[in-house]
Amino acid sequence: MNLAFISNVVYPYITGGAEKRIHEIATRLAQRGHDVTIYGRHFWDGPKETTHEGVTLRAVAPETDLYTDDRRSITEALDFAARLAYPLSKRLHDENHDLVVASVFPYFPVLSSKLAALGTDVPVVTTWHEVWGDYWDDYLGVLAPFGKFTEHLTVRVPQHPIAVSGITADRLADTGRDRDTIEVVPNGIDVDQIRNAPLPDDGDSFDVLFAGRLIADKNVSTLLDAFDRVADDYDDVTLGVVGDGPEADRLERQANALDHADRVSMLGFLDEYEDVLGQMRAADVFASPSTREGFGITYAEAMAADCTVIGVQHPESAASEVIGDAGYLAEPTVDSVAESLDRALAGKTPPTEPTKRAERYDWDSVADQAEKAYERAIDGRW
Repeated sequence: MNLAFISNVVYPYITGGAEKRIHEIATRLAQRGHDVTIYGRHFWDGPKETTHEGVTLRAVAPETDLYTDDRRSITEALDFAARLAYPLSKRLHDENHDLVVASVFPYFPVLSSKLAALGTDVPVVTTWHEVWGDYWDDYLGVLAPFGKFTEHLTVRVPQHPIAVSGITADRLADTGRDRDTIEVVPNGIDVDQIRNAPLPDDGDSFDVLFAGRLIADKNVSTLLDAFDRVADDYDDVTLGVVGDGPEADRLERQANALDHADRVSMLGFLDEYEDVLGQMRAADVFASPSTREGFGITYAEAMAADCTVIGVQHPESAASEVIGDAGYLAEPTVDSVAESLDRALAGKTPPTEPTKRAERYDWDSVADQAEKAYERAIDGRW
């Protein structure tokens, strides 16, 4: 296959989850003999077209700021989509690619990709990490109708949609897509990398760990109160909170006011991914009571690190789908999370071994699933 991936941001120069997924799948498919090109912004040093780990990187737009006031820039997305259309169209009409794979967010490049493919028989596959729906109200405020309209328009573009979880596929179907036409290919982890991540120095690890962006949906406030409640029963048990975000200052104040504040450490953002993995390996319990997860990659990472994992049941979270019976699922309340923490700290193990569950999310397995889906799209079997 000759594949064109579309992403305004390119890993490892920008290190978000969507671009990492493209990188991990693209490099594995390139190793298998497929021709793979990523169209993106010029975030790397050197010429506009270069090769990285067997994948062609083709810049169609210059490097620029991606955020405005802590939110993804609408003008950046529009600019990238506008710059993408002509060079991609030229390549498609010259029969350079068999398939276009576009990451849905920030939406406009999907529209541009489909426009570029008009007049060719090249199918467009889209990757849906989340369906926001009413969440646009929280994210954009008065501009929410614009976000909802753009998402609604993107849903209706002729495409072969891939969702990263069943819950995302179901939410996409709720917008009008036929559920039977939506493939599910999960996000992935590098199991070997996690198992071999260096452990932190003595005294720098924690019994219970959270890792993630400090935003309201992550529900870290509930975790802090739940930990404070169970800490009475476990001498010297500690909690480490890894991450940064708009809730950081408030959570720091909350942590300092706990009865067991001396056992809670707010670690901030860790620059090295392997440091996060090392903390997971050293922890006994990983707890993330997040109420909004299109997938929930940290659950899979923590299971691979042999943590007892705690998530919450919530209609907007795929935690239950990712964790299965290899961890504990609480309600998003202090009482319920505290109960799950108590069970985990007492050494009660879930029915399925976490490390075994994690293997289904290894990138090699995910690349296999993606490869088969792409082949079905090209062959007209999707």
